[in-house]
Formats: sequence, structure tokens, C-alpha cells
Amino acid sequence: MQHRILGRTGISVSKFALGTLRLGAWGNSDHDDAVRLIRTALDGGINFIDTADQYSGGEAEVIIGKALHGRRDDVVLATKGHFPVRVGDDDPNRRGNSRRWLTRAVDDSLRRLGTDRIDLYQVHRPDPATDIDETLSVLSDLVRAGKIMAIGTSDFPAEQIVEAQWAADRRNHIPFHTEQPPYSLFVRAIEADVLPTARKYGLGVLTWSPLNSGWLAGRFRGNEPIELDAFRRVVAHKFDLGLPGNRRKLEAVEELLVVARDAGIPLTHLALVFAATHPAVSSVILGARTIDQLTDQLAAAEVRLDDGILDRIDKIVPPGVTLNPPDADYHRPALAAAERRPRPTA
Repeated sequence: MQHRILGRTGISVSKFALGTLRLGAWGNSDHDDAVRLIRTALDGGINFIDTADQYSGGEAEVIIGKALHGRRDDVVLATKGHFPVRVGDDDPNRRGNSRRWLTRAVDDSLRRLGTDRIDLYQVHRPDPATDIDETLSVLSDLVRAGKIMAIGTSDFPAEQIVEAQWAADRRNHIPFHTEQPPYSLFVRAIEADVLPTARKYGLGVLTWSPLNSGWLAGRFRGNEPIELDAFRRVVAHKFDLGLPGNRRKLEAVEELLVVARDAGIPLTHLALVFAATHPAVSSVILGARTIDQLTDQLAAAEVRLDDGILDRIDKIVPPGVTLNPPDADYHRPALAAAERRPRPTA
């Protein structure tokens, strides 16, 4: 497994990271099996694990803590805070990027993970109710306290990445070290702004959803309605074949299958390697839910794509183009309604 330096942190991370969104109640609720999945990833060369306090209401962090018993020093551990941990929690002070909430969220994550430090702590989304200076101030304090080693963002637009860098410079805060955006063959918009901005400021980039929630695993073909499990129902627009973007995905899958066949690799490998090939990308987060899925994805670690293959991909889905339906936000389906509630203004 190739390793890369995470931005300017000096931390070396594997080209593929293990994502844990589907560990616990949101996917695999068998803790012993989930622990085996994590340890299979470590044995396969992954040294980077990404999670968030909201995943399965904190259960994913608990599972990770169990899996890393005796192996904590071998792993670069990343988690995130911003959303309420419990779905439906109406308390406006148990969400966001305020000093009050992030201080509590970090301590709670440390407890669930069973560790004394978080290697990378990321704010899971921008918070319009909290000044970025306030967020950077508390995160800097937590770094100086030794609870966090590095800080980052998730799904920040380019202009807010720039604003945060300026704020850190003006106020002598520790700056964000990383950004975590969605990126895949079907979601390429960040090539136009976020990735160039990350390179300008020396940020590490961790990308999520490289298989576009199963589309780039070749699971959905033809015109048959897509069966929605409990998780897919909360992002049903992603699978609605009445939407033009999703119909275009069906066509693009068929075209990409031909490219993958000519390259002598499965479509999943084509998609994973594509995401890891961009020079701004530090690590690609794998979303495997089972050991079989993970084993297949790990086999892509040594695959390389030549310029001819990349050129063919660009003709199918041009650089900077995104095929997802508008307003698709795959990482927070269970909390979308909660976030839409208006915040108190006084």
C-alpha cells in the first residue's frame, strides 16, 4: 500500500483509508464482525481510519475503539464533529461549530474511541451561525492541550477554505490542515475549485464516496427501479431514475464498464484508482460494509491508470462535471431534517 504525506502535517497515511459510516446501526450492527473488518483493513496495509461522532449515534466510534485495542499507535485516527450525535436531538447547543459544542464533542469522541488523542479532527460541515474565528480558536486550544494533533474540514466550499486560512493567519490560530470532499467519476466538480485551492494552501485531501453509493460498483443497470434499503431511502433522490442525472449515470456505467474491461480491471478498481490518481488527493476513503467488499477494494491499491484510460474517462464524464442530482448530500441523510430547523437568532 502506497503512503502519502497528509498535506503539510508530516503525517504519513495510506493511499486508501477506511471509512466507517456503515458500522453500527446504520449498516453492520455485529460488533465482532465490524472489528474484524477494521483489522482486515489494517492487515491489508491501511493505516488511516476515518469516522464521525454522528455515525450510528456514536456506535461507530465505540467499535473502532474496540478494534484498535493494542494497535492504537499503528493507526492515524480521524473523526469529525458538527451534527447532533443522536438523531432528532432538538437542543440547538448540541450541534454546530461553537466552542461550547466542539469542546464537548471532542471529549465525548475521545471517550468512545478509548484514546487520549485524535490524530485528525474535522468540522463536519460549515456553520453559518458560528464565526470561523471562534471555531479555529477552540480547535487551536484543543491542539495545544494535546487532545488533537491536526485539524481539518469536510465539505467546505473553496471560498470558505480560503476564508479560514486568512482567519488563521490574521488571528494566529492553527490553520486547517485538510479538507474532506466527495469525489468520484460521477462527482468531479471539486476539480474546478476545491482541489486547486487545497493545493495552493498545502492541504491534505481525503475524498469520500469514490463508488458513488454503489453506482460505480455496477450494481445499478438497465431501467429497473432500484430497490431502496433503509439507508438508501433517506437519500432516495440519488436513485430516482426519473431524474436526468441518474439516467445519465446508467448510460455512463455502461460506457465505463467497457473502459474497465479494456484496462483489464473491475469497474470498482477503475473508480477507486481514478479518485486516488489526482495529484491533490492524499487518501481515498473506502466505504466497505463487509470483509468481502473490503478485500475486493484493497486489491485496487497497486493498479495504475495510463493517460489513454484517463482520456477515455474524461470523454464520458468531463473534468469538473457532476452527474448527481442537485443538493445531494450523502453523508448526513438522517440529520438533514434536523439541520433545516431554524436556529434561534436571539
